[in-house]
Amino acid sequence: MAEVSIDAIDRDILNEIQSNFPIEERPYEVIGKRLGVSEEDVLNRVKRLKDMGVIRRIGGNFHSYRLDFTSTLCAARVPEEKLDEFVSAVNSYAGVTHNYLRNNTYNVWFTFIAEDMEFIERSLKDISEATGVKDILNLPAVKMYKIKVHFDV
Repeated sequence: MAEVSIDAIDRDILNEIQSNFPIEERPYEVIGKRLGVSEEDVLNRVKRLKDMGVIRRIGGNFHSYRLDFTSTLCAARVPEEKLDEFVSAVNSYAGVTHNYLRNNTYNVWFTFIAEDMEFIERSLKDISEATGVKDILNLPAVKMYKIKVHFDV
């Protein structure tokens, strides 16, 4: 995976959009005022961070079960040489909300939300076939806990 370079303003923007995204007509203008930069600068930086793959998605978090959706945690054992291909395949699904590397035998973990478990299972099979990664676990929650996660950048 390629290294990326970000500066202090990029870090501040990432921290703001994670947990303090304003629900306003011009949210990037509000973020810019908070950080002492222009709306245009914030928009350009967010676009650049998205193009670099630092930001994959900006969107709301919803209680999937209240919308009659299902979610699951997945873990995969991915060889180093297949990481980029595997992560790209996983991230191509709109229902994948988190995707991260762990120092573990199962080194790629991600959450997947969809209308039903059958869609998730078919998608995991498709990802496996497309990438050659056979060891993918589907770990649906037995009990749901909703926690707030913020990664201070």
